[in-house]
Amino acid sequence: MESLLVALGPWRWFVFGLVLLGVELVAPGTVLLWLGIAAIIVGLVALLFDPGWQVEVVGFAVLALAAAVLWWRIGRPDNAATSDRPMLNRRAERHIGRVFVLDAPIVNGEGRLRVDDTVWRMTGPDLMAGARVRVVAADGSTLQVAAEA
Repeated sequence: MESLLVALGPWRWFVFGLVLLGVELVAPGTVLLWLGIAAIIVGLVALLFDPGWQVEVVGFAVLALAAAVLWWRIGRPDNAATSDRPMLNRRAERHIGRVFVLDAPIVNGEGRLRVDDTVWRMTGPDLMAGARVRVVAADGSTLQVAAEA
């Protein structure tokens, strides 16, 4: 194995970079992309200047770290701020503020509330069926309601 690496010379960095880019295609996450680009750049430098393997390794480490930091600070998309459906995985919270009519009474502070085609657990003051309630909070999959005047 060592003789193969020595025989490849500066081309070992190109091979290493292409392997990293290939793995990035299989398991995307943009981390290996920057490592692969850093390896290819080191391969270009090694091909042109032949700086020695110690300088090549240090150069790879510096380039990989710099690329990762730049991507993290500048190029990484902020998906949370640009979502067109911010409540997608917080279904209970999107009902806060809505008013419903109880199908069944709230007994001992607990009951069930039909919202569209789903039945939710709810907590709130004891109320009779037919009372109007407003969802005031959500705790996991439990809606907290208050009597609506």
